[in-house]
Amino acid sequence: MSASVYKPRIAFQGEHGAFSEDAAIELFGPQVSNSIDLEPCPTFEALFNSIDAGHAEYILVPIENSLIGSIQPAVALFEKSSLAVVGEVAIPIRHHLIGCPGSVFEEIETVESHPAALAQCQIFLAAQPQIKAIETDDTAGSVVRVIKRSNRKHAAIAGRRAAELYGGSIIRSNLEDHPDNHTRFLLLTRESDRASNIFRGSTNTEPGADRGPRAGSPRGVVVATGFNAGNRTLSGTINPLANAPGSDLVDPQKALIKESKKLRNTNHDR
Repeated sequence: MSASVYKPRIAFQGEHGAFSEDAAIELFGPQVSNSIDLEPCPTFEALFNSIDAGHAEYILVPIENSLIGSIQPAVALFEKSSLAVVGEVAIPIRHHLIGCPGSVFEEIETVESHPAALAQCQIFLAAQPQIKAIETDDTAGSVVRVIKRSNRKHAAIAGRRAAELYGGSIIRSNLEDHPDNHTRFLLLTRESDRASNIFRGSTNTEPGADRGPRAGSPRGVVVATGFNAGNRTLSGTINPLANAPGSDLVDPQKALIKESKKLRNTNHDR
């Protein structure tokens, strides 16, 4: 019998199909599930507890959005934690109105989603006073509930992949207030393991450094820029194409597997 293949674990907030999972796919490529376990967490509190609980070695956290600014619940938990930043990525966010199969816009009476998603769609919601907005913990989880209820009067605001995963019908597309809508995510691990940063590549920790995507960088990868909470600064960046010809960067998936084995063994000894 062959030994099972070890996979490092990255936790994210929400159900499968959430934008945080989309960010993980941006970081590690479309075949991410072949080499990394992505662990959903229902709330930000559960996400920040997942490393201590032994459910993951890393967490991926949305930290700020180009339309609404800081994702305050996540920022507050990050500032209270001792976790260190080892990478970041910014991805475009496209919100869609998703209902159960057969739903039509004229029937929709309520729409549910994460508060940050609703806040990014204020123009659409203000123009539809007949639709009641309901805050929930998760975009993709909202789609799950809408499909489970099978009530054509209820809809969710979430990403396209959530609709595809759960069989939802996209009723209206691109609801965000402005098409230039991006969310920035941080990859975090224990502060005590920061020295063994698994990612190698460009680092820019100069004050005021540009936080936008690097010109020509693949899949929205963002250069390290010195995001600071207390005395913690971003210490590396992720390049999913590290094995491209001529690259001197290590493969982040292979490095993640190697280093997270060390982290898991260390955690077991505590």
